[in-house]
Amino acid sequence: MIPIRRLAAVLAADVAGYSRLIGADEEGTLNRLRSIRAEVIDPAITAHRGWLVKTTGDGLLVEFASVVDAVRCAVELQREMIARNAAAPAQRRIQFRMGINVGDIIIEDGDIFGDGVNIAARVEALAEPGGICPSAAAHEQVRDRLDLAFDDLGEQQVKNIARPVRTYRVALGASSRATLPVGAPLPLPDKPSLAVLPFQNMTGDAEQEYFVDGMVEENTSENPDPSSSAAFTSPAACGTAKTETMPTDASHRNRKFADSLLVST
Repeated sequence: MIPIRRLAAVLAADVAGYSRLIGADEEGTLNRLRSIRAEVIDPAITAHRGWLVKTTGDGLLVEFASVVDAVRCAVELQREMIARNAAAPAQRRIQFRMGINVGDIIIEDGDIFGDGVNIAARVEALAEPGGICPSAAAHEQVRDRLDLAFDDLGEQQVKNIARPVRTYRVALGASSRATLPVGAPLPLPDKPSLAVLPFQNMTGDAEQEYFVDGMVEENTSENPDPSSSAAFTSPAACGTAKTETMPTDASHRNRKFADSLLVST
């Protein structure tokens, strides 16, 4: 029999610290979870056109036809839980970790299986309590469609998945449009600035690398009184940048070096 497959967005969630909560107050925790399910989770899933595939003691698995709906649902749930937990003591707060992936899934006997499901469960484990972690596949579909900011967590090696999974984190409370508006002019420095870029060794002789690096360092290492200097920036080989200063009345040698940079660029 050929299995039934479809492309879907999968939301996996579990309760952070579930065993501790049950150990401290078994009946109270279960009653609060039932209330959260009835008052928060089920209405949000319905509103965002999701299908609650199953629940476990401390978690749930939801399928969506749209990853945008999945992320919107997760954000709504987490924000509602933040509001509900505001007045609760820290040790009694119920917080969910959530992971979202989009991929191919197999449907069988009212359940869903496959890598699309497994990756959602694994990135969920990377989320902080109260957090949401979408996979790169999910992030690609929503990054330009939702007014949300995302933190790139990089490649993550997760359990039982052969390849690393690039993972992101939803920055709840932040907006993707809260940064500098597109096209807005950048602030200008108080003094004229010159970027000193590393030279490239064109000789083919590896032993000349020290000379190339030395030329840049020599012209960015002087540190006179900043009040009479112009800013120089020398990006280091590792990709970071350091800002040094150079006197406006620098020696003839350094002026020639600066002139050569302007000509070469």
